[in-house]
Amino acid sequence: MSRVSRFLVILFLGGLLGAGAFGVSGLGQSPTTTTAPLVVEATTTSSTTTSSTTTTSTSTTTTTTTVPKGSVLIHGTGDVALDPVYIPALASNGYDHAWSGLNGLFLADDITVINLECVPSDLGAALDKTFTFRCPTEGLPSMAANGIEVANMGNNHSGDFGKEALVDGRQQLIEAGVAPVGAGKDAYEAGEPALFEVNGWKIAVIGFGGVAPSGSWYATTSSPGMRSGDDTPSMVRAVEAASAVADIVVVTIHWGYELDTTPRIEDIERAEAMIAAGADIIFGHHQHRLNPLEYIDGKPVFWGLGNFVWPHNSVPSATTAVARVVVNPDGTLDACMIDAFIATHGRPEITGEAECGPPV
Repeated sequence: MSRVSRFLVILFLGGLLGAGAFGVSGLGQSPTTTTAPLVVEATTTSSTTTSSTTTTSTSTTTTTTTVPKGSVLIHGTGDVALDPVYIPALASNGYDHAWSGLNGLFLADDITVINLECVPSDLGAALDKTFTFRCPTEGLPSMAANGIEVANMGNNHSGDFGKEALVDGRQQLIEAGVAPVGAGKDAYEAGEPALFEVNGWKIAVIGFGGVAPSGSWYATTSSPGMRSGDDTPSMVRAVEAASAVADIVVVTIHWGYELDTTPRIEDIERAEAMIAAGADIIFGHHQHRLNPLEYIDGKPVFWGLGNFVWPHNSVPSATTAVARVVVNPDGTLDACMIDAFIATHGRPEITGEAECGPPV
C-alpha cells in the first residue's frame, strides 16, 4: 500500500464515536486494540497566582503538528464472489487467481472497496434460495494480500447461510485484515464505518444494502443483518454521523434491479439525500450490468459497477470496470472508470487506461 499512514475501524454506537478502535499496521496482520485518541486538539492553559505584593502569570501551551494534505487514490468494484463452487477456477487455481489480471492495481492505491457477494464464514447451512454463495475463510487472506481494504456485506447474499454465519463472517474479515461494512450483529454495528487516515485526510467508508430477500434480512436494534439501503432517513443519519468525524465519506451500496443499465428514480433520490447529508463518493452495485458514472452536486456517483470476480456468463455481464476517485490536496475530486473484462471465469482483467490519476 502506498501513502497509507494507518487504518482504523471506528465503533459507532447510535452514530457516536465509541471508545474502542483497532488498527492494522500491515496487510494480513491481525488487528490490535488501542484506546489512543484519533485526534489530539491543541490546548492552552493558564494559571495566575496573586499575593499582596506581586502577581505572577504562567502559561503552558501544547501544540500539535498538522499534517499537510496530499492526494488519495480510491478504487471501488462491483460484485465479488469468492465461491469455489460457483467459480471452480478458484478451487483449481487458488484465490489469487481472482486478482491476477489487475497488474497490482489495488496494491498501488490507498483504499480499495469491494462488494463481497458471498458469506465469509464456514458456519451455517444454506437457506432455501435460488443462489447461495459462500466464500470460505481460507480464501479471505488473499483479499488483504492483493490490496483490498474494505468489503461491503450489505447485499442479498450476506445472509445466505443464516444470522450466525453473517456475524461470524464480519469477524472473519476483520481477522483477515479487511474492514467489513454494511452488516453486523445489530443496526448500530451494521452502520459502523471503516475510518482511514491517509495523507492528512480522514476518510470514512459506510455500507448499505437495499436489495433484501425479505425484511428479516435487515438489522434491527436487537438482531443481526444488513444496514438498510431502502430507509432513506436512516441512511442520511448514518452518513451525517460518518461525516462528523471524516473529511471524505464513501458510500458503497447495493441497489437497483438486475440487468438495469441506468439508475431508477428512487435510487437517484437516495443518492441526492446522502450527498446532501455529506457523502462525497458513491459506489453502486447489484445490477450485474455496468452503469454510468454521473455527478450530483459535483460528487461522483457510480450507479452500478457490474460483476467483478464472477463467472463469464455473457459479454454484457462480463463487461465491467474499476471505479477510480482521486482526492486532490485541495479537496477536489477527479473520477473515472477503468475498463475491465472478465475474460475467464472469476478473473477480471484491466483492458483500458485511466483518464484520471496515475497510469494503470
